Amino acid sequence: MYYLQFRKQMFDLACFNINQIYAWQPNFNRNNLAQWEKKGYLIQLRQGYFAFSEYKSTADYALYFANRIYRPSYISLHSALSFYGMIPEAVVQISSVTSLKTAYFVNDFGEYSYKTIKEDLMFGYDLKLMADGRTLQFATPEKALLDLLYLYPFYNTEQELLDLRLDEDYLHDDLNLDLLNDFCSKFRNKVLYQRLKMLYNTYDL
Repeated sequence: MYYLQFRKQMFDLACFNINQIYAWQPNFNRNNLAQWEKKGYLIQLRQGYFAFSEYKSTADYALYFANRIYRPSYISLHSALSFYGMIPEAVVQISSVTSLKTAYFVNDFGEYSYKTIKEDLMFGYDLKLMADGRTLQFATPEKALLDLLYLYPFYNTEQELLDLRLDEDYLHDDLNLDLLNDFCSKFRNKVLYQRLKMLYNTYDL
């Protein structure tokens, strides 16, 4: 098979897996992928998942692939908090939550980490529109904060919460406290409720 024929068929998918290839061409020679990867045409995102190298220069695709290579998942935790400007640090690793087992992948687009939560806690995310019309599954600020407090148990003292350096203007002006409390109740977790209450005290909310 010629690469240009393959590219014409698969390019608009941006990210694709080996099963999608076989659905199109049952007799596809998988060795082609290794050759095209070696030539720099393709990037392996994880085992069995690939993207075209051209997408490295296109905004937001590193985030888009986080949703696609491990599903169901949505971007949350430090990545979402940084995106909203709630923490000052730029975050290199793209962090997501999933109802699947914990996972970690590294590829040319970045580092991808996935933390496990229960299936009934897979809520509180929006679809954010990319420039080309695709969408990203992204935690709301309220859910990203709760996911963090729930999944990182060392945030259990006022000093640890202060060390997060949450933006106080955002907390007081933009964070939806009613939604935050509503989401917290859905966790049905007393420890999380205590941590949230401590956060309120720490930041005078």
